[in-house]
Amino acid sequence: MSLILALLAQVTPMQPMPKGTGLPPPGTDEGAVMAPINALFAGLAARDSAAILAQLRPDGGATVANEAPNGTRTVRHMSWAEFAAGVKPGPEKYEERISNPAIEIDGDIAMVWAPYTFFIDGKAHHCGVDHFDLAREAGAWKIVNITWSARATGCEG
Repeated sequence: MSLILALLAQVTPMQPMPKGTGLPPPGTDEGAVMAPINALFAGLAARDSAAILAQLRPDGGATVANEAPNGTRTVRHMSWAEFAAGVKPGPEKYEERISNPAIEIDGDIAMVWAPYTFFIDGKAHHCGVDHFDLAREAGAWKIVNITWSARATGCEG
């Protein structure tokens, strides 16, 4: 048994990033990092592309790694304009919920990694993991890049 454990230890040379324990309070450094992410989610819920764009650094972009129910995988990169163009007014209610974010901050850069579920009209539509890269300029955090995985199976509702 100890040989198996030794082999497994060799497979993962680094410990995985510890999972967060919950959303940080707004008055903390971590809360400040989460502010533009929360504002982006509010813009998404309001289906307001201008509110979303206000949280983004113009030179960044979005990447989605999608897994279709049949197992087909695709990766797509979008400019912020393409990303925001996908958010259009409509009757459906959108909501994205993250849980247990892992937040890392070093000076004026930050990273947030969190599982999410995306709901349409209260029903789980897809889920995965969000990864946000942020930079602080003139005291304000902006989202530089968003990368997320997306799948429609195995989502918690």
